[in-house]
Amino acid sequence: MTNIVSILLFIVAVSVLAFLHELGHFLTARMFNIEIEEFGLGFPPRAVRLFNWRGTDFTLNWIPFGAFVRPKGETDPTIPGGLGAAHPLKRLVVLLGGPVMNLITGMILFSLIFLQTGVPDEKSVLISGIVQGSAAEKAGLQAGDIILKANGVSIDSTDKVRTIIQANPNQPIALEYSRSGKTGDLQAIPNANSPKGEGILGVMLTNPLSAASWPQTIPIAANVSLEYSRQLFMAPIKLVLGQLSADQGRFTSIVGLGNLFVQARERDIQGSATPSGTATPAVSALTLMAIISIALGITNLLPIPALDGGRIIFLLPELLLRKRIPAKYENAVHLIGFMALILLMVVVTIQDIVNPIVLP
Repeated sequence: MTNIVSILLFIVAVSVLAFLHELGHFLTARMFNIEIEEFGLGFPPRAVRLFNWRGTDFTLNWIPFGAFVRPKGETDPTIPGGLGAAHPLKRLVVLLGGPVMNLITGMILFSLIFLQTGVPDEKSVLISGIVQGSAAEKAGLQAGDIILKANGVSIDSTDKVRTIIQANPNQPIALEYSRSGKTGDLQAIPNANSPKGEGILGVMLTNPLSAASWPQTIPIAANVSLEYSRQLFMAPIKLVLGQLSADQGRFTSIVGLGNLFVQARERDIQGSATPSGTATPAVSALTLMAIISIALGITNLLPIPALDGGRIIFLLPELLLRKRIPAKYENAVHLIGFMALILLMVVVTIQDIVNPIVLP
């Protein structure tokens, strides 16, 4: 029953992301007085025409995933008031409207997550884990301790702690720490012969989370969104260069994403059910949806026919050389690209069914 609810929630969430993408196209088009004939939620065949607003039919369609807008005269420059007749800069803004809306949505979702979990306090250093049998465990350090000083030096970054530790192999380090609101002192001797990968002290360091207001979360959420955008945009290049494995750069279908959402929601439920759990019921699922929203925006910006990025490529000659590519050639390329994308999605869907992705 939980899985059924999760699948229904996923369908709603993906539909909202698709709606927001198309809303970005719709709003930018209306900003330039470009007429939109239809704004559909879901894909045809049409189930019902909901209403008409300023010449736009708002419809509900039978295939629940996705949404679309149908501009008047999309590629025909002879139709007045249509997209094809608009100045190329206006068409560029309309094409960018959808992806930008998804990137903004991802940032807002990350802001919601930080409101629930708190934001990293980059001036404090938290011990998030201790290696069993390590120098840190022998000295009496515990996960959850906050390091205040090391050898009398005030600690305000993880790098400062690591520098002091690395500079004192097999030498005692005086540590001042805070545990459950109380301060304490101890000595730890980093072991230069510790197993590779464990570190000579045997601690995992991070920044503790602190409560933050909405305005405080926005710049951090923006940075996280930009980093995810950079990684997603570079993924195809790294895949070609061999810097990313096939599993790491694997395409995922709507079936695979649904499976990941079910796993994320199960993780949220389990985390909130444990007595010591600190996870709120939506953090993992919200994080996944934020990443999906950003991925939707970045993917649509890639220069692939039938996607927004592919359509932008056809705008470049007109913007730079004032020479427009005939609509019949553009339409043919987008049709071939669309068919190729459908075929790719079929292959990826089969892969996701045969070899499901598991959350790390």
